[in-house]
Amino acid sequence: QRHPASRSTIHRFLDTMPDGDGQYKIFDINLRQGFYTQEIISTSLQKCNILKINDEELDIVTRLFALSGTGQEERCRTLLKRYALKALILTCGARGSFVFTPEETSYQDTPKVEVADTVGAGDSFTAAFTAAILSGGTVREAHHLAVDVSAYVCTQKGAMPLLPGTFTKRI
Repeated sequence: QRHPASRSTIHRFLDTMPDGDGQYKIFDINLRQGFYTQEIISTSLQKCNILKINDEELDIVTRLFALSGTGQEERCRTLLKRYALKALILTCGARGSFVFTPEETSYQDTPKVEVADTVGAGDSFTAAFTAAILSGGTVREAHHLAVDVSAYVCTQKGAMPLLPGTFTKRI
């Protein structure tokens, strides 16, 4: 959404998507340099139903939107409720990750692996989580798979390594 033309195209696409069960509009916030504003973030939050955010981005969003609460979970739950999200995924690097839904909280430790390259780890997390949910997995199953796939990607050079069959069988 760095350029008005691409942002407009994305929003028009999202506006044509139906809402309801089984419809997922994922906003992987990816705040980069000066390519975001409070308005861009707010509009995107209103159009999504799943938010993926990391702990550093949560701090920025907390300041921009004056979120109440001092703890990460409380601030995530505020976003979840304020924007009627189906889920909020919070990644915290080596300190694990959370998936918050209106009904539950899932926490997974980050596996200790020998890191070769972290490029693609976040996107692989989102992709694995989404694939598992779309295949009928529970939030906890999807979260577990996302963590495992992301950790595996970190052990490989490059953003798109081939995944072993053990992962694809879990989807």
